[in-house]
Amino acid sequence: MKTSVTESFIENALFRIDENTRMLSLAFSKVTEAQLWESPNAVSNSLGNQILHLKGNLTQYIISGLGGQPDFRQRDLEFSTQKGLKIIPLLNDFKTTVKAVKQIIQNSNSDQLIKEHQVQGFTLTGLGLVLHAVEHYSYHTGQIAFWVKQLTAAPLGFYDGMNLNQKNIL
Repeated sequence: MKTSVTESFIENALFRIDENTRMLSLAFSKVTEAQLWESPNAVSNSLGNQILHLKGNLTQYIISGLGGQPDFRQRDLEFSTQKGLKIIPLLNDFKTTVKAVKQIIQNSNSDQLIKEHQVQGFTLTGLGLVLHAVEHYSYHTGQIAFWVKQLTAAPLGFYDGMNLNQKNIL
């Protein structure tokens, strides 16, 4: 049992990040190199662009915003890249970023989480930065899952072996 709201918030944020990373790994294991840069239409992003965008957003909000590192994000490149990167190196690079993000969140204290930050034109507390990062990661994980299902016409198996019909214990 956690002893503070801060510890509980951090634990739950890290759990959600791990869940999204697990689901992305499963989804990307189902696609080919050619499918990595395929886009559903002219106004949607490829799987490769989604990962580049997630890396940029997590870096800007957590590594730079909460962690205090310089902001080197080049957001337009996240969407304009069309080829040149392969699935395994792209995912490994992304997972390295996720590991750094998790470490910054894990090491945050109450003072850091209530301090205000200016990120991407928004004024948010550290809590707001973490909430945004987790929410944004989840949002794009859903988009990626949908597009992989469209590309492969196959289930992703995110919860294989789990009984999701269990009732809540009150």
